[in-house]
Amino acid sequence: MTGRNLRVNGERLWNRLMEMAEIGATPKGGVCRLTLSDEDKRARDLFAEWCRAAGMTVEVDAMGNMFARRKGRRAGPAIMAGSHLDSQPTGGKFDGALGVLAALEAVETMNDAGIETDYPIEIVNWTNEEGARFAPAMVSSGVYAGAFSLDEAYGFTDKSGATLGQELERIGYKGALPVGGRDWKASFEVHIEQGPILEREGLPVGVVTGVQGIRWYDVIIKGDEVHAGPTPMDRRRDPVRGLHEVLAGCYKAAAEQGEWMRFTVGDLKAQPGSRNTVPGVVSFTVDLRHPQDEVLDGMEQAMREIARKAGDAHNLDITVERIWNSPPVAFDEACIASVETAAQTCGYATRKLFSGAGHDSVYVARVVPTSMIFVTSQNGISHNEAEYSSPEACKAGADVLLHALLDQAGIVGE
Repeated sequence: MTGRNLRVNGERLWNRLMEMAEIGATPKGGVCRLTLSDEDKRARDLFAEWCRAAGMTVEVDAMGNMFARRKGRRAGPAIMAGSHLDSQPTGGKFDGALGVLAALEAVETMNDAGIETDYPIEIVNWTNEEGARFAPAMVSSGVYAGAFSLDEAYGFTDKSGATLGQELERIGYKGALPVGGRDWKASFEVHIEQGPILEREGLPVGVVTGVQGIRWYDVIIKGDEVHAGPTPMDRRRDPVRGLHEVLAGCYKAAAEQGEWMRFTVGDLKAQPGSRNTVPGVVSFTVDLRHPQDEVLDGMEQAMREIARKAGDAHNLDITVERIWNSPPVAFDEACIASVETAAQTCGYATRKLFSGAGHDSVYVARVVPTSMIFVTSQNGISHNEAEYSSPEACKAGADVLLHALLDQAGIVGE
């Protein structure tokens, strides 16, 4: 098959997804492949092996980002596609990995059909998209786009105190290439939806027009450590009392912002963590998301005011520090049109979607025209070992990616 009739090999794509999922496999059927872990290194090595077997050259930059290139008739610019291979601690098989391996499958399908493109195709595996080990998320694509400096990113630490720079060196993926400045014409990323909309509406493909804004915060509530028995309740500076008021107030404020507001507390700690000691410090993280910056501004202001009042009421020191801000992103109209045309060519029904999750495409869109392709997630479950997208859903995403790439790269002779 050539041209409009070309389709990917869904069985080969699925087999590769399952083989990749064996690296860091968890007992409940998910994966734990944290950034720059030994499992991440094994995944990178396997991906590089597959790319070289497909006739591609593989390069690595100073942030460990991997670039596998299929040459075109012209030297550049390339059409880029990719995602990430790192996972959450109890993640699924498809988040990120589908985008990387769907791009590889698109290239192999071109190889099988003997298709030469006018422009090169380049597959990217971005380092530390998840942010599960080194916060914030999407660090390496952020360095690529100039949102973080290289030295800043190298200094990010995990919970054990290891730095990102040290771990890049440890696993042998601190490359010599500079970060940024590659010659790209367009960028595409296939991803599971991580939400219920496509499945609910019985649609195989989502055309992603943008990504909502995301802000991360660290909240610290400081009181006094005292014995749980002798200390009367009214003599305590108990940070848990402040925690109760802050969370209740924030959840109420989030509900008042409408259906698109997302307020999440994902990590909460009490120190020293002793059953019979009133904690001296309680800390927690906040993830805020909404498609409009002005709504996020309002929610942040409300959160700070709630924290201030709780601190005054209970004689506590409460700080709210914003550690990351990813503004809402609108994707490129021409790339969106390429995805829509590709889906029509393949006979897949679509709808336009705004992504609720952050992706490397958020930062990539700052430096190259970009869009994304969503496929169905069963029950909308993601960041969970139960995450599942069917072989048919994965193939649909890869088919649409294939034709979007061909639309932008051009087929020699057509």
